[in-house]
Amino acid sequence: MVTAFIMIKANTGEADRLQDSIETIDGVQSAYIVAGDVDIIAKAQVETPAAVKEIAATKIQGIDGVENTQTYIAMD
Repeated sequence: MVTAFIMIKANTGEADRLQDSIETIDGVQSAYIVAGDVDIIAKAQVETPAAVKEIAATKIQGIDGVENTQTYIAMD
């Protein structure tokens, strides 16, 4: 399994709606609204690094209201 943490910057006022949308994506285990440089941190667990890219680059960035993402793969 590949575990990744995806940092998500949201448009102003969109974090609650985005959190709900992100949590419905297959492979996303959880999504938390946080204080700091980003608005949401999502944890994903999938089979391959390519699946992480699909979640972050296609599914999350494809949601209206997402400004950008940064992805970190955990080294278990």
